[in-house]
Amino acid sequence: MATIALVVLGWLAAAWYLWRTQVPGDLKLPNLSARGFFDANVLEETADYARFVRIVTVLSLVATLITLVVLVYRMPRLARATGLGPIGSGMIVAMVMLVVVWAVDLPFSIALRWWDMRHDLAEGGWLEWLIEPWAVLGGSIAFIMLQVAVVMGFARRYPRFWWIPVPPVFLAITVFFVFVSPYLLAFGVDRPKDPQLRRESEVLAKEVGAEGTPVDVEKVSDITTQPNAFAAGIGPTERIVLFDTLLDGRFDDDEVETVVAHEFGHIARRHISKGLGWSVLFAFPIAFLVAVATRRRGGLGDPAVLAYGALVLVVINLALLPLSNEISRRYEAEADWTALRATDDPEAAQGLFEGFAKEGLSQPDPPKWWHVYFGTHPTLLQRIEMAEAWKRGDR
Repeated sequence: MATIALVVLGWLAAAWYLWRTQVPGDLKLPNLSARGFFDANVLEETADYARFVRIVTVLSLVATLITLVVLVYRMPRLARATGLGPIGSGMIVAMVMLVVVWAVDLPFSIALRWWDMRHDLAEGGWLEWLIEPWAVLGGSIAFIMLQVAVVMGFARRYPRFWWIPVPPVFLAITVFFVFVSPYLLAFGVDRPKDPQLRRESEVLAKEVGAEGTPVDVEKVSDITTQPNAFAAGIGPTERIVLFDTLLDGRFDDDEVETVVAHEFGHIARRHISKGLGWSVLFAFPIAFLVAVATRRRGGLGDPAVLAYGALVLVVINLALLPLSNEISRRYEAEADWTALRATDDPEAAQGLFEGFAKEGLSQPDPPKWWHVYFGTHPTLLQRIEMAEAWKRGDR
């Protein structure tokens, strides 16, 4: 009991540390109306676009769950028929499961692609779009097979306690991929061509506390018109990447600099590393719950149980999704706050978020349930409210 109490206290202390942000705890956001910042036509169009996306997303999720339930009953026969040994059979089962789930989800992906094209958010032909996911699928299969090999290897050797050594192994693999991910982007990105943007980026990096972090531009305009940016890497590979759709003239220089400052905020506040920290905190209890749930069926050392383990894992992750998204929203809000401190330009922030609604069809104030369960960022209206709070001096 003493050991359990110490573990729980250590978990809570780590969670408290990771939960903290530099956004003032007493910051009160003004209660604004979306109609005060967004044109009625924009609100109507974003609502129409988001409504279809919500329906397709929920249907896709339901279809995936049903598929996994069916696979729970079908995969044991395949596992027994392969004759490749437990781990070999497990990898075959995992590969078949992934392909089947991908195939079931494909019609929903096609529907979303059609919807994006209908709203001028997607570029390129259907053939390229259909071919491209095969490369992603191949990488996913390889990664899943590696995970299956690790889990089954430990589960067969330590049937009751495999959930203890597996999370650190997965963390090491994840850290490796996060570290090398910028190198995978190297052939598709370039440094900004605008000398003013390069100069301002250096100034903002110093202001935020992310000196030396490179800024790259990725060409995505041949597949999408949506503006975006992201932070990538860890340690010496950290960098931020701007979509070239952000630099095509639809956003002015001050708005682009707000994006750059926001992404530097992710780097300066170590959000990627903290995300890995949360992965560690969640990995052990999740692995324990999966181990307990699959133990009565023979444990994950048996390839016939893999489909059931996958179903349990998906259900657990769905249950944790609101919490993980709340963590993401806190870090995004901190990056917004960091950008406001660096630029002291709330008008540019407001213009940027208004542009995201107009150009990317992001709904400014989506339904609460959708935001809680699927929103990884504060709503555009909440982000504008933060800019307004900064403008009013609530710091």
